[in-house]
Amino acid sequence: MKSTTFTRFRNHAKDYFDAVERGETVEIYRHGKPVALLTPVQATSPNRWKTAFPRKLKGVSLSRAILFNRADR
Repeated sequence: MKSTTFTRFRNHAKDYFDAVERGETVEIYRHGKPVALLTPVQATSPNRWKTAFPRKLKGVSLSRAILFNRADR
């Protein structure tokens, strides 16, 4: 496992992301305390990327419903 300071991570982020893509884990410290652990994503399903996008729902949008309720008062 690699470890680095936040400042060094910020200045060399590409290098650390490349290391994570190779399967390494990076621990990031700020003011001497660990604040983050950057680990490779384990692909649990071939369609995992689909969960990152919002779903489309039929019907009235939330913003329209709020504006409609505000107009009622």
